[in-house]
Amino acid sequence: MRITGLGHAGMYIETAGGSILCDPVIGPTFFGSWFPFPDNRGLDWEKYGKADFLYISHRHRDHFDPALMERHIPKTIKVLLPEYPTDDLEQDLRGLGYDNIVYTQAGVPLEFGPLKVMVTPLRAPSDGPIGDSSLSVDDGTASILNQNDSHPLDLEKLMSFSKPEAYFTQVSGAIWWPMVYDLPQDAKQNFAKLKRDAQNKRAMYYIEKVDAEHVFPMAGPPMFLREELFRYNGQGLDGDAIFTDQREFLAHMRELRPEQKGYEFLPGTVVELVDGDLSVTQTLYTEAEIDRVFDDKWSYLAEQRDTRQDEIRAEEASRAPVLPPDEMLAAIREWWEPLLRRGRTIRNGVGGNVRFRIGELDMVVDFPKAKVREYAGEECIYWYTIPADLVSTNIRDHEIDWSNSIFLSMQFEVGRSGKFNEFLTTFLKCLSRDRIEYVENWYAEQTDQTEDAQLGDWMVQRRCPHLRADLTKTGKIEDGVLTCSLHDWKWDLASGKCLTSQGHPIRASQVEDDLFRAASTPAA
Repeated sequence: MRITGLGHAGMYIETAGGSILCDPVIGPTFFGSWFPFPDNRGLDWEKYGKADFLYISHRHRDHFDPALMERHIPKTIKVLLPEYPTDDLEQDLRGLGYDNIVYTQAGVPLEFGPLKVMVTPLRAPSDGPIGDSSLSVDDGTASILNQNDSHPLDLEKLMSFSKPEAYFTQVSGAIWWPMVYDLPQDAKQNFAKLKRDAQNKRAMYYIEKVDAEHVFPMAGPPMFLREELFRYNGQGLDGDAIFTDQREFLAHMRELRPEQKGYEFLPGTVVELVDGDLSVTQTLYTEAEIDRVFDDKWSYLAEQRDTRQDEIRAEEASRAPVLPPDEMLAAIREWWEPLLRRGRTIRNGVGGNVRFRIGELDMVVDFPKAKVREYAGEECIYWYTIPADLVSTNIRDHEIDWSNSIFLSMQFEVGRSGKFNEFLTTFLKCLSRDRIEYVENWYAEQTDQTEDAQLGDWMVQRRCPHLRADLTKTGKIEDGVLTCSLHDWKWDLASGKCLTSQGHPIRASQVEDDLFRAASTPAA
């Protein structure tokens, strides 16, 4: 097996049963803020685009680059699609013309001759944009785990695929805390160190549990080449950023596990793994060039910044015209208020007002009352300041995940009163009916996973197996077939089989006639 690093989380896996292109990205992404570190434009993208399979782990734009795909990846490629609870990634791919979809099942191996793969998705609201995933690969000559950004809880099930000899995992997380927050500088420095320490600890936890012989840190850090963000590269010019690079993490790993074999995995790194023997070579950069990238990082970053401003200007030119304040308020109100009304758990979880200063618009989202209106001096628990062109672009594009656009761009400011509110962040990355329905039902299921409900003369599980809708509200039974009106999915209740899609069985049993009649007869 041969694995070539493509930058950030990208890799090209050549196996005895075919090749897999994983998370190819050139960027810039997140409104022109993120570039792969180091520069990966010199790779042979035409070659990698001819892979047999394409694997996009999740929708975050540092893993999913539509512009690169349009240029280099044929529409006929087979796409390994993670089994996510909403179809946003599938619709994105189909919108680009990629219709050769291989539907994977969570944690279930697929075989293509000697090649065996398994995609393991995560589905909690806090997992990426409702989902991160990992890819396990075994072709009989070697086994690897591309854990990517995912943080799986059931490692035992993940490891049942096969014990990986090479392990590729994120060590530098993607987040905007604390860089964009309204905090004193010493507080930012302290919080940034705590965040870096937490990321290192999490990465080491997985490295120890997976216990692969060979470890390759990847999936970060980015390069920030916009002038106003340049200071946040790496650990920051003033120690107030959170991005640990590959060489820094490997030094940390050697301190804790001196016996562990770790390697730099960069654009052009080629890993050959056959029957337990491993070799690592570099095909894009010389050893001296790589040393300069890490040892003289700020000079390297400055050169990248000074030569790539045209890419930033091109991204800025692609943004939508700024909407007038009244039109922007009306558009957000029309979009968000129906979602707020559906999101009872989220409304209660936020429990207060959130202020948004967007150019000339000053608005408040009243979560308890499910209202969006002009700000009138109310006390707020959070307050955002966001450039109007970013919001106008998200309105134009109907971007349903603002963490996957505005927030990871770090081109905004935020303050808060009190602790981090997960419900607020969840709402702002779930700006669609499907996502709100899923999240609401996910929260409900955490406290009630086994509840049944009576529909007619049937007892069925209360939550729809598709997106966990409440079937007492959305379900209808005719001739032994249950239909969930939310997405028109159907089940044969006698067998529990889903009639709409493979898998997704339902728990159901017919109520005994005498018991049913007794329950239906009024008391004397």
